[in-house]
Amino acid sequence: MSLDERLLEILVCPKCKGELEYREPEDALLCHACRLRYRIEEEIPIMLIDEAESF
Repeated sequence: MSLDERLLEILVCPKCKGELEYREPEDALLCHACRLRYRIEEEIPIMLIDEAESF
């Protein structure tokens, strides 16, 4: 399930305000600067720093 392209254009990492990479197979957004993975549940990105996972 993919996210809306308009949403992907405006989302940034809540920690560093950097660009996010969308990984559709993993259902996640990745911030390479912070090395954090934000999961997506039921088409809703969980953009809480405390909920992010390191990768």
